[in-house]
Amino acid sequence: MSRDHSASSKAGQNKNGESKVVVITGASSGIGKATATALVNEGHRVALIARSEDKLNKLVDELGSENAFSVAADVSEYEALENAFEKINTRFSHIDAVFANAGTGANQPGIEQGSVSDWSTMLGANVNGLLYTAKAGLPFLRESKGHFLLTGSVAGRIALKGSVYGASKWFAYGFGLNLAEEMREWGGKCTTICPGMVNTPFFDEPKEDKLAPEDIADAVMYALSSSDKACVREVYVMPTS
Repeated sequence: MSRDHSASSKAGQNKNGESKVVVITGASSGIGKATATALVNEGHRVALIARSEDKLNKLVDELGSENAFSVAADVSEYEALENAFEKINTRFSHIDAVFANAGTGANQPGIEQGSVSDWSTMLGANVNGLLYTAKAGLPFLRESKGHFLLTGSVAGRIALKGSVYGASKWFAYGFGLNLAEEMREWGGKCTTICPGMVNTPFFDEPKEDKLAPEDIADAVMYALSSSDKACVREVYVMPTS
């Protein structure tokens, strides 16, 4: 996939010829931030959701307040997400796509040595956060016959010894497939983005030989640029090294 997305002449427009509005969770850094930047560069407008209000405000300043709007919210809290979507719809009057990107991992791998507290936090974001984002966003997407995208992982397609994180991504993978069938009934689309290891703040040490956040932003742009007759159900992205 190239970072030249000009193949789609309507890349920055919805079905009514208006600028697309894309909601992104986990938007303050890494994949979310890179995707927001790519979308704005292609003429879209973005609504940014994350827990860090300071980082969101900084990103809005970078992208321009005419292109970006932010709401601080924790995806593991459903009422906060509901309120966020209402504010976004009030600001832009429509929502064309939602990228459920927020997620986290556990500090200690494995089951026997794992932390119950870590699991609770991780599943709150990776499982409940995904469910809540879809629940809050679908009424707006139904109205626009829009597109729901989510960040899965290669970890959700393979077996990893004792990995609760991997299990949470198995949920994400199955959820995306099931949601695609539900949205299909009313003309909506759902895409699961499945990256390998990405060099993001998720890791303490840089992983320079792995995927860049911009590579995953490319995957999102590719899925969004599909024709009205096609739904890209899955994009599986691995590093070449």
